[in-house]
Amino acid sequence: MTWQGSRALVLHQDDVGMCHGANTAYAELTMFGTCSSGSVMVPCPWFSEAAEIGKRVPGADMGVHLTLTSEKEHYRWRPLTTCSKASGLVDSDGYMWRDVPSLRIHADAKAVEAELRAQIDAAYDHGVDVTHLDGHMGAVLAPEFCEIYFDLARSYRLPLLLTPDLKQYDPIGNLGDLGDVTAYRDVVRAARQEGFVIVDHVFETIWSKLDDIDSAYRNKIGNAEGTLVFAALHFNAPGDIEIIDPPVGAHVRMAEYSLFGSTQFRDWLSTLDRQIIGMRPLRDILRQETGAPPP
Repeated sequence: MTWQGSRALVLHQDDVGMCHGANTAYAELTMFGTCSSGSVMVPCPWFSEAAEIGKRVPGADMGVHLTLTSEKEHYRWRPLTTCSKASGLVDSDGYMWRDVPSLRIHADAKAVEAELRAQIDAAYDHGVDVTHLDGHMGAVLAPEFCEIYFDLARSYRLPLLLTPDLKQYDPIGNLGDLGDVTAYRDVVRAARQEGFVIVDHVFETIWSKLDDIDSAYRNKIGNAEGTLVFAALHFNAPGDIEIIDPPVGAHVRMAEYSLFGSTQFRDWLSTLDRQIIGMRPLRDILRQETGAPPP
């Protein structure tokens, strides 16, 4: 799959590796042709299965969903590097913070950098052909962490998910009060100068129960603005998500999985005036311009 700068859409599955149902959905929809990319949460319990899927499923395009928060009520995960309270990476129960504002208040920047680097290295160590970096709940886009995020992308020569302005990043509400966003704008400017592709718009899963999910997603996708659009979706097959993320979250994830698994919806996607691409073409463009990463 190549991309020459024409109108394009990335159909991306966030949260691969969070649970078995997420992995099942990623494998099935990648082979079905309605998931063009995904990213894996390395600290999560089902990461190793996701890594195996990334190696054996034809056409798998898998990045790292850099993870600094653990938002579920009882199903939680810890950092790879340290559970020391001094790091600021964990709450009073020793798990990652449930929300991004708490993380922003407490986390030590050096601990964040070490944790994110460990997650990328673990993905490579498990054989994942990492295509890109993005962030769970958008945490890495926060002013406190976006420079770390960009430095990692530079180091590994990997595309990172950035929009021209945070207004074009629909999940931005997760970050809380942003305050001064100069650091983010500086990162975007530097990324452009260094050959990184910037996504025009990121929209996400419709987080509500819908009477007509087919029409809602056709409208959202069909009316998306920009040359390169990134859909941050959350497909999940049934079986475990009903316990992990009840009640609305599980319903939404399973309904989205069912919709994108339908032949009718796949056929409609093929009529779009957009090329459906993964993140690997962006990685290829970046490495053509900047060279391969150091071993």
